[in-house]
Amino acid sequence: MLNHIDLMGRLTRDPELRYTQSNTPVATFTLAVDRDFADKTTGQRPTDFIDCVAWRQTGEFVSKYFSKGSMAVVSGRLQIRDWTDRDGNKRRSAEIVVDNVYFGESKRRDSAPQSGGYGNGGYNNNNAGGYNNGGYNRSGSSSYGSSAPTGGAFSELDDGDGELPF
Repeated sequence: MLNHIDLMGRLTRDPELRYTQSNTPVATFTLAVDRDFADKTTGQRPTDFIDCVAWRQTGEFVSKYFSKGSMAVVSGRLQIRDWTDRDGNKRRSAEIVVDNVYFGESKRRDSAPQSGGYGNGGYNNNNAGGYNNGGYNRSGSSSYGSSAPTGGAFSELDDGDGELPF
């Protein structure tokens, strides 16, 4: 059986980082994902709002480097969760359990500090290590993103470029 999903969208609010009773970090956030087709009457593309949950280091990564409006690419699995509301009614929720998260856009170069967006970098929650589109992986190794700089010239990073996510 296969349960795998890849999504690209913008965070609708800042991620919420919490800790379980056993001190395990878990971040929850919602992605606004546009559909591939436009509505025939309005000409606009409908948007789906998809709940995501990221555990452990992936959750801490999302909480630290992403904020409302950040473009994120997530891969993981769809999970259906049954729960009971305050009135005793049985409810069902669908959410994405995030395995990997990547920046969906390059870092903004305006004067206001922004989180998110360091090329194609991201956090890979698997144990395999190795190359991961320029992000950090659990094995502790890191590499730069595969995207080429614009204008054909390389530029040196200085202390004013902000913190790198690895």
